[in-house]
Amino acid sequence: MATHKPLFILNMEPEIWFTEKHTDFAGITFKVNTVLYTGKSKFQRIDVLDTQEYGRVLLLDGLIMFTERDEFVYHEMIAHVPLFSHPHSEDVLVIGGGDGGAIRELVKHTCLKRIDQIELDKEVIRIAKEFFPALSSGYKDNRVNVNIGDGSEFVRKTNQRYDVVIVDSTDPVGSAECLFEEDFYGCIYNILKEDGFISIQSESPFCDMNWTSAAVKNLKKVFPIVKTYLCFIPTYPSGMWSFTIASKIYDPEDIRNERFKQMGFDLKYYNKEIHKACFALPNFVRSKL
Repeated sequence: MATHKPLFILNMEPEIWFTEKHTDFAGITFKVNTVLYTGKSKFQRIDVLDTQEYGRVLLLDGLIMFTERDEFVYHEMIAHVPLFSHPHSEDVLVIGGGDGGAIRELVKHTCLKRIDQIELDKEVIRIAKEFFPALSSGYKDNRVNVNIGDGSEFVRKTNQRYDVVIVDSTDPVGSAECLFEEDFYGCIYNILKEDGFISIQSESPFCDMNWTSAAVKNLKKVFPIVKTYLCFIPTYPSGMWSFTIASKIYDPEDIRNERFKQMGFDLKYYNKEIHKACFALPNFVRSKL
């Protein structure tokens, strides 16, 4: 009896795909190998996925916080731009950033004597240490001091003074909304030393220009020098992401060449040329800011 080959083969195994909507009509989607963790803290839902394309992924309330494949872009740019703009930083405060990525980059700077962190959700730190040990490795450094609590309350009450404050927050909704307001930036101004910097993540200017421009506007009410810079993260909305840096004295575009030459560690994204180039804004961004 004659036989024939089928025109197609049905895969009977179920597939899991994750989709994050960036707008009502667009987003990003990828195949999930397995769900490693699902839980709910006091503040938010936390998920860890193992994906085919991007490795392990951390979700908070269903939104991508980072993926193993491209997290280095975000964390290098939020940490090294302010650190190589400041001539002699020793004391740094990180607000948020419970995944430990910014901390991992900061501990590479041997000039730092103290790295404080204030994180609202201790479960994020626990999950990061369990499922992302390479990302959270900086927590082992004895210069790192972790405080669990509200960042906005911390900056109002602390007596500590810092050279650099990094605000590694989630989107400005819910408990993170206050981290984009003028009053919060004023409190940070007060805890910075006389030549201090603040660096914040300021959302996607392509998808969320209202949030980006609001953050810049509020920083300009407090700091004399405010500049926005860009990087490119494939899994973030539109792939274009912004940070905004503010200073009491120094121009953040001026990299400290001597400190950079002494840098004894390898990076995947940030370099001296990127430091200069990231402040060059497209016209559609410049016109809004």
